[in-house]
Amino acid sequence: MSLSEQHAADLSAETVVVAAGRPPRERDMPVNPPLVLSSTYFGTGSLDTGDRGYGRYSNPTWDPFEEALARLEGAELPGLLYSSGLAAVSSALSLIPAGGALVMPTHSYSGTLVMASELAQKGFVELRAVDIADTAAVKAALAPGGPGARPAAMLWLESPTNPMLGIADVAALTEAAHAAGAIVVTDNTFSTPLVQQPLALGSDVVLHSVTKYLAGHSDVVLGALVTSNPDIRSALLHNRTIHGGIAGPFEAWLALRGLRTLALRVERSQQSAMILAERLSNHPRVESIRFPGLPADPGHERAKAQMKGFGSIVCIQVAPAGGLDGAGAADKLVQALELWLPATSLGGVESLIERRRRHAAEPTSVPENLVRLSVGIENVEDLWADLEQALDTLGG
Repeated sequence: MSLSEQHAADLSAETVVVAAGRPPRERDMPVNPPLVLSSTYFGTGSLDTGDRGYGRYSNPTWDPFEEALARLEGAELPGLLYSSGLAAVSSALSLIPAGGALVMPTHSYSGTLVMASELAQKGFVELRAVDIADTAAVKAALAPGGPGARPAAMLWLESPTNPMLGIADVAALTEAAHAAGAIVVTDNTFSTPLVQQPLALGSDVVLHSVTKYLAGHSDVVLGALVTSNPDIRSALLHNRTIHGGIAGPFEAWLALRGLRTLALRVERSQQSAMILAERLSNHPRVESIRFPGLPADPGHERAKAQMKGFGSIVCIQVAPAGGLDGAGAADKLVQALELWLPATSLGGVESLIERRRRHAAEPTSVPENLVRLSVGIENVEDLWADLEQALDTLGG
């Protein structure tokens, strides 16, 4: 380890993103960990004794990132890198026993919802979708009454949710889930560990689409899971090894390089998101807005209590205009932008925008005119000028 446990505990997260995962401080050692390209490793002992053995089991290039992420999330064990965010989702869902009940937000990342729905259709899990911001409804779904009903095996949390930005009471829900005998997985992609630490709020497993904020440059596809529970980590590691959802070494190396600037990127994008949200909330072409940093947002007080900021995602519903319905006006807005990039994904240095219901997999409860903005690190006045001119094209 490049940082002693005691020293690391004294460092701020802004320092850990830079200092964790470095090679030992020995003469002529490189400052950055090397990229290791090998499918197999020399060894004559058993893999049970810790030999790396084979590239599907281990790669030294994974280790620095897995160490750094664990430190950021406050985990006692190294994280686990996966080939994509959905590979990490699949591995986490594998913790549910056959036929077990899964409580999941009605609004979650669409890929997660599709995977859970397909598992339910095949009878592998019983899916219970709830409004994750409704604490009473979630508690009821965890331990439903009635003949033959059984408590949930897993509670899946997103907070803020994608794309509706609902805020869950993470601590209260994890306590209720554990009382019902369920394990809790929290997707922390939107917040990053600099803004929210679900393990400290009681979650058993934390999930990241590393593709987004952690890597931060829209050039890798990776996922990760973090836990402090040795049995859970062992099960997840076995699943990754057997199902082959492993990270490429070059992608892992790039992700660690991207992680080094996470604190700066998050600080800048959060500041800009607040400014843009305040301005958008007063624009006549914006029908409604969701951003937990706004005092009028329904999740504001809860987010303020459990987060160190409000994230960098803003969602608006575009008002009908110029003979166009809301969806048409939203599409026209996106097409009129010159700086904001119309593209899916989020969390990169560049500002991205899209109408979410253009995707067939998006839940029908997401409004047709909802536009998700991922605020990047450009000058905020340039971003606003582009949004303003595009909104002006709608007329009215």
